Amino acid sequence: MYFYLFGVAIYSLIDKKVRKMWRGERDAFDVLREKVEEGAQYVWFHAASLGEFEQGRPLMERLRRDHPEYKILLTFFSPSGYEVRKNYEGADIICYLPLDTAANAHRFLRLVRPVMAFFIKYEFWYNYLHILRHRKVPVYSVSSIFRSEQVFFQWYGREYSHVLRCITHFYVQNETSRQLLASLRLKNATVVGDTRFDRVLQIRDAAKQLPIAEAFSRGHRVFVAGSSWPPDEDVFIKYFNEHNDWRLIIAPHVIGEDHLRQIRGMLKVPTVLYTETTPEEAAEARCLIINCFGLLSSIYQYGEVAYVGGGFGVGIHNVLEAAVWDMPVIFGPNNKRFQEAQGLLAVKGGFEVDGPDTFQETMDRLASDQQLLDNVSHAAGTFVKGQAGATDKVMAAVGL
Repeated sequence: MYFYLFGVAIYSLIDKKVRKMWRGERDAFDVLREKVEEGAQYVWFHAASLGEFEQGRPLMERLRRDHPEYKILLTFFSPSGYEVRKNYEGADIICYLPLDTAANAHRFLRLVRPVMAFFIKYEFWYNYLHILRHRKVPVYSVSSIFRSEQVFFQWYGREYSHVLRCITHFYVQNETSRQLLASLRLKNATVVGDTRFDRVLQIRDAAKQLPIAEAFSRGHRVFVAGSSWPPDEDVFIKYFNEHNDWRLIIAPHVIGEDHLRQIRGMLKVPTVLYTETTPEEAAEARCLIINCFGLLSSIYQYGEVAYVGGGFGVGIHNVLEAAVWDMPVIFGPNNKRFQEAQGLLAVKGGFEVDGPDTFQETMDRLASDQQLLDNVSHAAGTFVKGQAGATDKVMAAVGL
């Protein structure tokens, strides 16, 4: 860990994202000294990044609503989480979590003295967890998911797997995870599902009405491509250049001048940028590019079919934000590690494509068969609603 800490310090000199993390971790102790209230009872939530934050958010908001006697501390590991949510009003203190050295962990926990802790999904910090157990602070692993290839279940990782014994209770996403923990003689696990399903239902209820998107979509069939990368755009743009009966909304994952220029260069239809158009101009366009952040979850409501990017790279993004609007979701082949995508495929509310040809085949089927489109749309929405309720189960189980 100290070698890693040294490497981060060196790399921070050349990488802006790592530099933010490095500075943020060093500043965390100053933040705690300034903001921790003496005598207050803190419940600690730790999320590696933005996705884990969204999974933990329903728990934090329920705690704040039902138990105002507690203060909430929220920590992040990644700048992509902290920088986006550093002003989140649902927590009393927000900071980076300093790297997992024994000295950092002792110092951090002496300042905060949490009464309980929630670690979201994958986070198992060796020193922090051992000290929390020594202090008899209950620690809950929420929306956690385990796979047989993880280090805990390999012969060379059995010693490290002892860190899992510091967890008071695991609230896991599926039965496979429970059984894997049982193989390590850990019986303190309950299958409750994923709190992210609760979160996307909250997001749907709070969706914004967007006049430009409304004008663009009115009276037309609309396809929404969310969080797309260049390999995704190579798959779907050709289809909409050739099919005038659809309108296309693209919300790229990376919003930069070069990427936007690349997308517009591929399109052969009238195109407008969200921040540079009006409802009247949008109504005459065939493609609307969302060139700003924070709108995607609301944009999906204007679509009939969705595509979620990332499946031709490191992995797909959030398919649930689209499926919650009762529409089928198309995505690339790198989806095997994502239980929600596998669930959509199982109920026939999602479709995997491996290139432009399979994408065209899928779209032709959906476009030509209204009954099929209705069925798969219903299957997608029902899947999301049927998986909700993990937040209630966790809060009841921990007595909150």
